[in-house]
Amino acid sequence: MKSDNTGHRNTGYYNTGHRNAGHYNTGHSNTGHNNAGSGNAGHWNNGSGNAGHWNIGDHNTGFFNTEDPVQVNVFDSPVDRKDWDEFNKPDFIFFELTEWVPMSEMTAQEKKDNPDFEKTGGYLRFFDYKEAFQKSYANADEEDRKKILNCPNFDADKFFEISGIDVRVDADKEAKKAELIAKAEELLEQARKM
Repeated sequence: MKSDNTGHRNTGYYNTGHRNAGHYNTGHSNTGHNNAGSGNAGHWNNGSGNAGHWNIGDHNTGFFNTEDPVQVNVFDSPVDRKDWDEFNKPDFIFFELTEWVPMSEMTAQEKKDNPDFEKTGGYLRFFDYKEAFQKSYANADEEDRKKILNCPNFDADKFFEISGIDVRVDADKEAKKAELIAKAEELLEQARKM
């Protein structure tokens, strides 16, 4: 962490927000340089959630965009931005790739691998992407886990490829349940008409 940042958990220089990786960012959680906004991956963006460079809108992918996109790809298929924004996202998909481990909780091997632990009071444990995703899912309650099945364009195979989490059995059960409920409602409607 650099002393010329005015935020917390920044790597880089001259950031005025938190959790930036790069330089000269104003906002939070940017990866790149010279972003004004939050959650940008790229450089010189004025907005939030952009991947690319020189965008002045929000949630753009690419370069020199001025408008907010009407559609986004979810599981490789287009979805109206409004539907994506209104989707009740599970908490477990917002996970951390690092975890601070205080000295009192470190194993002997972790202390050996991190000889400066006494100076820092612990060490920063890193997880690979799928490991962090799976850890977050494992710590989520059943209600939160099931939310992913309602994601627009949900594809259990692609979700497994991305996260390493296999919900295909749950997805099949939910699809069969929805099919049976629809059939039952159809039969009830026919019964009412008799």
